[in-house]
Amino acid sequence: MKSEVRFLHKFLKSVGFSEYTSTRKIQELIKDVIMNADSRNYTTLDGKEDTVLVEFCKDFAENMGIAVCGEFDENDTFTFYYFYPYLRGTGVSSMEDVSVERHAAKESYAGVCDDIKVGVTLIFYLQNMIPYIKYRNTDKLPVRGTSLTLSALASQGSIMMPIIKSENQKKKIQQSTMTRNQLIEAARRGDEDAIESLTLEDMDTYTTISRRIQKEDVFSLVDTYFMPYGVECDQYSVLGEISECHVTRNKLTEEELCLMTLNCNELSFDVCINVKDLYGEPKIGRRFKGVVWLQGAVNYPDQE
Repeated sequence: MKSEVRFLHKFLKSVGFSEYTSTRKIQELIKDVIMNADSRNYTTLDGKEDTVLVEFCKDFAENMGIAVCGEFDENDTFTFYYFYPYLRGTGVSSMEDVSVERHAAKESYAGVCDDIKVGVTLIFYLQNMIPYIKYRNTDKLPVRGTSLTLSALASQGSIMMPIIKSENQKKKIQQSTMTRNQLIEAARRGDEDAIESLTLEDMDTYTTISRRIQKEDVFSLVDTYFMPYGVECDQYSVLGEISECHVTRNKLTEEELCLMTLNCNELSFDVCINVKDLYGEPKIGRRFKGVVWLQGAVNYPDQE
């Protein structure tokens, strides 16, 4: 194997490798993934038959593990490109169209999804790049009828108590959200009445919050949020309601990991965090606040 690891991944601890801080230990981990991979995906790159792009994946806990990417040349010599920790999501997060762009520095890809539920353009690290490259090689892009499954790794986080809402209030919020989404969809098509309604609604919201923030805590006013964080475009600061959670364990390091499903701005996705980095006790109905690295897998209609 050519090439050596010269960097550590910031979110490696999120899947239970917080003690893997030396280059030697990382290299041993990468060799283990390559030699004992649970799945191997191959494709040619840019139509070059003598070069094969390969991705090795090995799970070390429930739906999470390490992926190693590289290439085989015509002499079957493997050249290491990079590795990353992953969490495979469950369920469907969005049915909106997804566009994909290659990162400038390496053979990895970012996905972009403009989902009206969130309020910001979602940019995520693409997990299943091999199927995408296969479609690109055969000129089958864009693919219609795709869906998106999002997941996230958290570097730090805390548990917050929920905002108490009656059943009537929950129904009102749900109805208000549906109406707002319809207005946003109409505004995208150029409907001036919808644009005016949204502007007036935002002004009313701003006035209400400005008045209440004088006497109330911000987290009693804001139920959930999903905001870009830092300078890297696929990292976000999130506050979401926990709809499912349980603790699992990395079978190699025995570190405990908390796996949660969050509802955030009507968007549902799975999050994993090392128990050492989580402040508070997660329970269904409570809220998780933290910084996450967003990943995603595009579900193609003809995938097996």
